Amino acid sequence: MSRPSSVPPGATPVLRPPWALAGGAFANACTGCVACVDACPEQVLVLRKGKAVFDPERGECTFCHACVDACVPGALRDPEHASAPWAHRARVDDACLGAQGVVCASCRDACPESAILIPPAARGAARIDADACSGCGACVSVCPTHAIHLQLPQETAA
Repeated sequence: MSRPSSVPPGATPVLRPPWALAGGAFANACTGCVACVDACPEQVLVLRKGKAVFDPERGECTFCHACVDACVPGALRDPEHASAPWAHRARVDDACLGAQGVVCASCRDACPESAILIPPAARGAARIDADACSGCGACVSVCPTHAIHLQLPQETAA
């Protein structure tokens, strides 16, 4: 898996909340006020290093817009409720139980988008349909081997 140069090998990339402003604009606009964190009904937003981040280990983002509606500084924006929340997509690594011959479909069963494909008889590594994946993170916390990660499409192995 290739990672952007800003993310050291073995490190988890920081996942901004849904509808975060692009690039450094989010970091400049987010004041760390925790309004979005407090508003999140799924409790998947947390404050790290003074900025709001999405933590898929805590569960799934349902894209309810509560964080956007609560963000007074304007670091999260989707004024017409029409834009995609982010470009993150799930990726399965070699720790997948199916890749090791163990029957497992935890990620597929948790995926609200039906974007995870499991080979027949649940033998073989899970595959992600990137076109169907919303990046919600539902699959991340249920994986018993932590083999699923969210990342930007340019980081996703083909």
